[in-house]
Amino acid sequence: MYQDLGRNQANYTPLSPLSFLRKAATVHPQRLAVVHGERRLNWAQVQARCRRLASALQRMGVAEGDTVAALLPNTPAMIELHFAPAMLGAVLNALNTRLDAETLAFMLDHGEAKVVFVDREFSPVMKRALALCRQAPQVIDVDDAAIEEGEFLGEIEYEALLETGDPTFAYGLPGDEWNAIALNYTSGTTGDPKGVVYHHRGAYLNAVANIIDWGMPPHPVYLWTLPMFHCNGWCFPWTMAAVAGTQVCLRRFDRKQVLELMRTHGVTHYCGAPVVHAALAAAPEELKQGLAGVKGQVAGAAPPAAVLEEMERMGVEITHVYGLTEVYGPASICQPKPEWAQLPIDERAELNSRQGVACLLQEDMQVLDPDTLQPVPWDGASVGEIMFRGNITMKGYLKNPRATDAAFSGGWFRTGDLAVVYADGNVKIRDRSKDVIISGGENISSLEVEDVLCRHPSVLAAAVVARPDPKWGETPCAFVELKDELDLSPDAALAHCRQNLAGFKVPKRFVFGPLPRTATGKVQKFALRDAARALTDAE
Repeated sequence: MYQDLGRNQANYTPLSPLSFLRKAATVHPQRLAVVHGERRLNWAQVQARCRRLASALQRMGVAEGDTVAALLPNTPAMIELHFAPAMLGAVLNALNTRLDAETLAFMLDHGEAKVVFVDREFSPVMKRALALCRQAPQVIDVDDAAIEEGEFLGEIEYEALLETGDPTFAYGLPGDEWNAIALNYTSGTTGDPKGVVYHHRGAYLNAVANIIDWGMPPHPVYLWTLPMFHCNGWCFPWTMAAVAGTQVCLRRFDRKQVLELMRTHGVTHYCGAPVVHAALAAAPEELKQGLAGVKGQVAGAAPPAAVLEEMERMGVEITHVYGLTEVYGPASICQPKPEWAQLPIDERAELNSRQGVACLLQEDMQVLDPDTLQPVPWDGASVGEIMFRGNITMKGYLKNPRATDAAFSGGWFRTGDLAVVYADGNVKIRDRSKDVIISGGENISSLEVEDVLCRHPSVLAAAVVARPDPKWGETPCAFVELKDELDLSPDAALAHCRQNLAGFKVPKRFVFGPLPRTATGKVQKFALRDAARALTDAE
């Protein structure tokens, strides 16, 4: 009956974020798109600059399938690079600005970058990385007015390169929405980083999911507290084009500057790791005045009750999301129910700490038995592995079929995160499979202990790992980072944990000081395990 009804240009269009840019520039050409210091760009200017950049890259020899790398902070150039290479069918590899030269060289070689854009602030580390590359890419320098130090490594600067391009450069959508649009590398804490490949379809759908699931209105004002190198800024460069909003750039996180920018520009939305929200909540009172109607998104551990309460008092509403690089950043969201608003803050904080449910445009998120792939009971106690399935999932790992096959074994993307499901269908992470502590035959969730520690008003962050024990096999060892100018003794930490945890879950050791983190801000638990093993009973 339907055999003669095929696809054609009238009834089928490949999904791509490039559509968002065209519409923003056509429908809202004069609307403010980018703010960076004293600089202002509207959407017509952004599209023209992206066209110039695409044209210039094409003249340099960049073609479909080539990789264009960038070592940049959150500046206009980084926003434009989320569109210009895609106009050619090329792939953006946004490099983590906190990485060392050896890791950057590995990524440039592995991704076969043809061109790399480098902000002057990062020229020293990039210079060393280029010397280590088997075949160094061409370098384009980005001279941001906010930075004075750093040398030029290339033969041309970014703005001069744009001048060589055509502002009317004709671009179209990809021939196949499955084509790659971005390459992002995992943290690589246990070996070489894996290259996660995104496609146009997933980038498009996650950008739209951000709007729907967060209830974003037309033309919001988004502050770039989240690095754009992290899962392409959770796809928000493309989201902001879809809503023709305003993006306020921020080179690095500074809580005083963040709060000033929020007031000055009427920021409505921002995203960040838990430490970002904790830092804002702990800011001096005079810096936190004049905020209202700001919405923040947090990934990873949800803020403790004290932080959540302070953010609410400041006029900031926090939404908890969950995801990984392999699912374009956040792929699930904790959606508060109206009745939660009447609950005490501690109860609300616990409910908001859940990883929630799959985003609307991610087909499914389940907690499954990793061996049988059967769903665990919705009882809040039975533990399984979180798995995703749907369009907002990577193509796979670049040049790593073994890791790709393992990640997709059984027809699901396996996260390695262990969780339970409550009766209402909301998922709650209990731990990473490798982070469960087994003490005297009892399983202890390190996340549960960390959540309790973070509820103490003096604690900024906490990480709990296993420490070998001759009697129990292993016991919890807590590493605690305190807020500025606040103190907490081991005895006080012990008493706090005893009040809130079963006895076998209480850490036997407390170590105070800054937590070691990866270049993406994740706590390096492998380093803490080594430190815990090295502790003597006398310490």
